[in-house]
Amino acid sequence: MLEPASGRVWIWLSVMLALSLSIMPLPFQFEPFRPDWLAMVLIYWALALPHRANVGTAWVAGLLLDVLLGSTLGVRAMAMAISTYLAAFQFQKIRNFSLWQQALIIGLLSLVGKVAIFWAEHLFGRASLNLAYFWSTLSTMLIWPWVFLVLRKVRRRFNIK
Repeated sequence: MLEPASGRVWIWLSVMLALSLSIMPLPFQFEPFRPDWLAMVLIYWALALPHRANVGTAWVAGLLLDVLLGSTLGVRAMAMAISTYLAAFQFQKIRNFSLWQQALIIGLLSLVGKVAIFWAEHLFGRASLNLAYFWSTLSTMLIWPWVFLVLRKVRRRFNIK
């Protein structure tokens, strides 16, 4: 069993789970609604423990997602870093909001990430705008409260500081 002091291990295990959920196959009709698992996990850790999970963590996790998806290297890393930076920059305010207010903010941060990915892919000439691309922002907002509660329980259970 892992020791409670090994907080980074639990953070990276949750990031790996989020990466797995991000590449898990879904039926074609549900693909546009896939929540942004990695962004939610990274933002949670940036809000809860900004000294442990930060923009660097988001960049590395985004690069891993780029490799797993076979996309242009650095595009999702940039988007994750931007979203995580915006959350970490105001972490003290965001932590004091209610769960549903946080969900709205997470939705906005997810939307910022989606726009950044589209913009970067568009620069490389590989993107076309489809409004279904933004549906995942809604599912990310709806799932945030449960992701928050599960990760908070993990953080408290294993005394991650």
